[in-house]
Amino acid sequence: MSATVLILPGWQGSGPEHWQMHWVRRRGYTVVEQNDWLRPRRGDWLARLDETVVDTPGPLVLVAHSLGCIQVAAWAAFSSHTARVQGALLVAPGDVETAEMKEQLPGWQPIVRQPLPFRSILVGSQNDPYCREERAQALARDWGAQWVSLGAAGHINADTALGDWPEGHALLQTLLKE
Repeated sequence: MSATVLILPGWQGSGPEHWQMHWVRRRGYTVVEQNDWLRPRRGDWLARLDETVVDTPGPLVLVAHSLGCIQVAAWAAFSSHTARVQGALLVAPGDVETAEMKEQLPGWQPIVRQPLPFRSILVGSQNDPYCREERAQALARDWGAQWVSLGAAGHINADTALGDWPEGHALLQTLLKE
């Protein structure tokens, strides 16, 4: 049975030009919908991911962007369903421990730093305004994720104009083939 791909957008969701939504439209991947994209509550987001994992048959691969990466790490630390996940593509994690983000996203600190119990790839950028490259590399190390740098690609979102982002999809394919 091939794995189901679950898309985990970050804070404020992913708009129609975001590469995640291109993948949803073109490949039929499933978005883990949240009740409130603007005021994300950590417990609600973790519960929603756990419910989706339980309700989705077969193996899973997670594709997270920004706050979604922080969500995956927090979820993996408590869920008894992590064995269902064969891998995670984590893109442009948002550093919720900065002073500005602590204020805007209360309750998301501290970032869970324990190794993920599944294979993961973390894609970061040299000039991400929401997470310094060194910080993203440290998260990759802590989570046991393979580090991939996109160079100067900002927050790797719609503003980066990646469209369908075939390079990212190639990374996802390596996780799907496991």
